[in-house]
Amino acid sequence: MDEISKSAELILDLCRDFDVWVFRGEMGAGKTTLIKAICSLLEVEDPVSSPTFALVNEYQTKNAKIIYHFDFYRIEDPVEALDIGVEEYFYSGNYCFVEWAEKIPSFLPDSFAVIEIQKGKGETRHLAVKFIHQ
Repeated sequence: MDEISKSAELILDLCRDFDVWVFRGEMGAGKTTLIKAICSLLEVEDPVSSPTFALVNEYQTKNAKIIYHFDFYRIEDPVEALDIGVEEYFYSGNYCFVEWAEKIPSFLPDSFAVIEIQKGKGETRHLAVKFIHQ
């Protein structure tokens, strides 16, 4: 098992009880790569890619569960998130993996997991997991 898969497994174990997971890191830090690895462990059958232009992608798992993947990098106004129904997604009971959540801070639920990714030397990454309860 490679390091990304090991990290994904650990994050899945730590964050399993949260529906919304916020992935933080600079452009190219590996947020989408880590989300792909987590989706693989959750047995997602659909191709996993960053929803940069669509804002949200929906994936189905082998046992018919739905996972939502958001990328808010390109939004100019947080209201755009409301226009796609972000609050309904966040309170759906399904996993919601969110990139660039700092663009929509007021729409995040009271409790969520934060996975921070920092680039290290070369290909290395440093991960930190936090739990927010507001």
